Amino acid sequence: MYLTYLLRKIIGSKEKRDRIMYERLTEPLHLNFVSLLVLLFGKYKWKIDHDLIIRQQFAFCLWDAARFAQWNGLKSFTAIEFGVGNGEGLLNMARIANKITELTEIRINIVGFDLTTGLPLARDYRDMPEIFTAGSFANLQTEKLLRSFPQNTKLIVGEIEETAKVFLNTVSRDSPIGFVSVDVDYYYSAVSCLNVLKGDPAKYLPHTLIYLDDITVVSSSPEVGELLAVNEFNRDNPLRKIHKYPFLKSQRIFKNARWLDQIYLLHVLDHEFRSPEFQNSRNRVPNTRVNPLI
Repeated sequence: MYLTYLLRKIIGSKEKRDRIMYERLTEPLHLNFVSLLVLLFGKYKWKIDHDLIIRQQFAFCLWDAARFAQWNGLKSFTAIEFGVGNGEGLLNMARIANKITELTEIRINIVGFDLTTGLPLARDYRDMPEIFTAGSFANLQTEKLLRSFPQNTKLIVGEIEETAKVFLNTVSRDSPIGFVSVDVDYYYSAVSCLNVLKGDPAKYLPHTLIYLDDITVVSSSPEVGELLAVNEFNRDNPLRKIHKYPFLKSQRIFKNARWLDQIYLLHVLDHEFRSPEFQNSRNRVPNTRVNPLI
């Protein structure tokens, strides 16, 4: 499956070929050789470590969120994809989630949000209209996708500003939000996505992973797009802060992948798990072997 995907990338667009050239082939030869052995004979977790899973960013984030869920004593968490497009990413996320559930016994509920009409008209410069075009990605085949989804996956169609608000009311502390992928291109849409992070603290993992897809375009800056939405979120929410995942590159075998700079963490500072009173009440000795935060 991965080899087929890799071949598609190689013979695909110039951008994809360049990414393989600059992200993978610039890595040490011995690491690429070891990863080939892992691809052929390795365990699934090793393949995540060697970036051998389709959409490595999803694999890493779902695995890390599962570790955080275990540390919080949970059996389940919820993962969200804002911006489903043709649905390949959501289906891929569901497949990864099922593999991780087999390994960790942590159930992962997958929820996708999108419109069937593609991107709306840009409102102003903050939506980067020089990059994104109204009507793009209007290829969401709802009925076909619904037939393809496993039981742990669902699609919610409509304006994110409204549908996410309704969805947040259904999130329980037994399956809190642990991962959010934001791939909606526009600033105003990203603001609507991040509103889902403003609910009761028990509706989230204390450290919730976030993937920002569109911060790599040339026009992206802290004054426009998803980065502006993040900055305003941090400004307006004193006990919820979104920051880059600390020292992520130093923890990875392959360090040139672009997605490493797109991984952020929501710090839920008002979560009970992050209070001294709660930690002291657990009467435990910290164990660095199982604590994913150390």
